[in-house]
Amino acid sequence: MASGHRSILIAGAGATGLAAALELARRGFLARIVDSDAGPVPLTESRALGINARTLTLLSPSRVTDTILQEAQRIAHFRIVSKGRLLADIDTTRVPGPYSAIHALAQGHTERLLLGKLSDYEVAPEWQTAVETVSGDLSKPRVTLRKADGSVEAADFDIVVAADGAHSAVRRAVGIGFPGQALESSFYLADFRYAVPIDPGFAEISLFDPGMIGRLPVTRDVLRYISTLPDFESRIQHPAPVAERVWASDFRIHFRHVAMMARGNVFLAGDAAHIHSPAGARGMNLGIEDACWLAWLISEGREREYAGLRMPAVKTVLKQTHQLTSLITMKHPVAIAIRNLAVPLLLRIPAFRQKLLHGVSGYDTQSPPWIDGAL
Repeated sequence: MASGHRSILIAGAGATGLAAALELARRGFLARIVDSDAGPVPLTESRALGINARTLTLLSPSRVTDTILQEAQRIAHFRIVSKGRLLADIDTTRVPGPYSAIHALAQGHTERLLLGKLSDYEVAPEWQTAVETVSGDLSKPRVTLRKADGSVEAADFDIVVAADGAHSAVRRAVGIGFPGQALESSFYLADFRYAVPIDPGFAEISLFDPGMIGRLPVTRDVLRYISTLPDFESRIQHPAPVAERVWASDFRIHFRHVAMMARGNVFLAGDAAHIHSPAGARGMNLGIEDACWLAWLISEGREREYAGLRMPAVKTVLKQTHQLTSLITMKHPVAIAIRNLAVPLLLRIPAFRQKLLHGVSGYDTQSPPWIDGAL
């Protein structure tokens, strides 16, 4: 079907919206994409870092995967340490398929790579353009847009994709709730650049019983530390002299998802539909997965199946991330002692270790039927 046969608006030009636009474009559907921000997320302020094997598979037909692999850091090992004792060292390369379980690349870089490929189809986001209302018959929704100069435009679309984040204006406009809960404790993060290159090939969680500090590679000379401890920066054991503290932030973790991922011809994807802990690096990946499935279903004229196909994946990932978060945020001494004893024992069991890697790779959700040989 030619692009002119269906008018599609994508609200949100983050990784989810850009992936949706790209997957639609390569199938002949040139969507209009708008975003209230002035441009992609700053390179030094990217919350999402992990790109899993499922995402690399999904983005392989558009060749974005090739460019990601040129820039990303492969995380070959994941380590868990408690009071100086190594509890686990998981080889993340031991997964089936052509890709390792997880790579690290700042969200800002990923978005710019998607933008570059999207430009090949002469599609570009309309920045500083916000969705104000979505109204009328949602089988052909009418959307009001406010542009940077203050002017207002109203237009009808055959399909609207809400990829506009956790505070989605589209989701609110069509009356879809966003129930869930927030964790009591806050999380803190800081990125440090080092004077010399460091080893970017592993990620590590240090358990302080209670509390934790996670170490994640960003580039060959930048590491991210994420923690439940307000004073975590004083506890970091830096691997080399620090050149600069690049960025710091704090946030609360929420577990929320919509009851329905579509209403009429308005479809929710990414953080507009679900948010959860960063444990397992599933957030951006799950949004890209939503986007790719929706684009394929639209091209097949089967978009009505989207909500039914995606909700099981959303629930799987929220359950997994909640379990992982609970493991690293324990406070009760008895529970901590049991965890520290059980984790090394469980990870010696091949089936348990493979199940964990299966989830980290993103292979615990439905395989994309449009990609031959996909796991």
